[in-house]
Amino acid sequence: MALLLSRVQFAWVIGWHILLPAFTVGLSSYIAVLETLYFTRRREVYFRLSSFWTKIFAISFGMGVVSGVIMPFQFGTNWSRFADATANILSPLFAYEVLFAFFLESAFLGVLLFGRRLVPGWAHLVAGLMVALGTLLSSFWILSANSWMQTPAGYRMLDGRFFPTNWIQIIFNPSFPYRFAHTVVAFYITTGLVVLGVAAYYLRGARHAQDSRVMFHQALGLLTVLVPLQIFIGDAHGLNTLRYQPAKLAAIEARWDTQSHVPLTLFAIPDERTASNRYAIDLPDVGSLILTHDPNGTVRGLKSFPRDEWPPVIYPFFAFRIMVGIGLLMLALVIAAWLLKACGRLPRARGFLRLCELASPLGFLAVLAGWTTTEVGRQPWTVYGLLRTADSVSPSLTGVNVIVSLIGYGVVYLVMYPAGVGYMLRLVRHGPSEPATRPEVIESGRPQHPVEALPRDAAGRQSGGQPS
Repeated sequence: MALLLSRVQFAWVIGWHILLPAFTVGLSSYIAVLETLYFTRRREVYFRLSSFWTKIFAISFGMGVVSGVIMPFQFGTNWSRFADATANILSPLFAYEVLFAFFLESAFLGVLLFGRRLVPGWAHLVAGLMVALGTLLSSFWILSANSWMQTPAGYRMLDGRFFPTNWIQIIFNPSFPYRFAHTVVAFYITTGLVVLGVAAYYLRGARHAQDSRVMFHQALGLLTVLVPLQIFIGDAHGLNTLRYQPAKLAAIEARWDTQSHVPLTLFAIPDERTASNRYAIDLPDVGSLILTHDPNGTVRGLKSFPRDEWPPVIYPFFAFRIMVGIGLLMLALVIAAWLLKACGRLPRARGFLRLCELASPLGFLAVLAGWTTTEVGRQPWTVYGLLRTADSVSPSLTGVNVIVSLIGYGVVYLVMYPAGVGYMLRLVRHGPSEPATRPEVIESGRPQHPVEALPRDAAGRQSGGQPS
């Protein structure tokens, strides 16, 4: 019971937490782009948009800190045997994430939020770039650690513990380049869909005309490049999974028998008890072509592995198809946008703009589906092929302990997330606002102090101040 509840608790925490980096990684890069455009072109629209999205980023970042702090506590309370066995490998990677990434983005976020009129323009631009770099570095180290758990390398075992032998092999383990590219691009797509949806909301309501046009075309341009690119990255990631995690791939495709000329199963109800698929809709030979790039390619089935090493098939099977289906919807949305744009109907296509609004959460759903595919497909291992999940849980943990903490986490998250998302939606409804004063700096490079912006009377004295 303690094992099952611990897995449920970890799924609950990571499921909510991953929604935030899925948004903030891409949003920080978008803010850095806006800051660069404002610094180089001095157009007011970029300043408004940067200020607007920075407020939303700050809320998301704060929520991410709260939900992220819980993660390492779980390793000590629920997964102490896992923590003990992997500490020599994973602890440095998590420490690098804090030292190189979290501190970087936290420090410069303060400048980005509050330093607009206190530092020179170039310094504010650097702050935006550093926050974006910090979020990418955070993704780098976290995904490196996760990828090592999926495809461990550069280690030796001694008394049941992992010890590093080659840090380059540990960090750049076999699945890391593919997982990093696939995940970060997914994060950028998620942010692009949110920006597109917000822009469509303003366009449909005839509000913030200039801001909404700029956001819409920027987001559409990003999605035009990244959505097709993600298909090729996902294909490369699949080939890597076929090589290093064949049992996971067999579960994703619900392949029970090892065979060539594998069909592509569009839909089925996998039945682990009978090791068969019910109500299957198959495309002959297409599975081998997609999975191995050879129509005669052979794919190992789950029956070639011991029964106690099978992942729970139904979850990665359907999660993967949800992810792919959402990806195809994104591609259709991009194609439809360009067709309407070519016909000159895009600004007046209210129905399509409404679809763009409804598509805003698709990226989050795809990220959750992809993460479910990755993590459930790795079972029954925490370190693939080496350390079982059942052997990773804390030995003295009881079901009551986990239930109490799970209820606590549930209450906190169900309060924090609606409150945070509600406040962000209020900012969206309000929209980008005109700056009260220009955020310029004087030519000497000194920041313009608020007092220096006060109007002067006929004698050259500043009005509005206290008498000397």
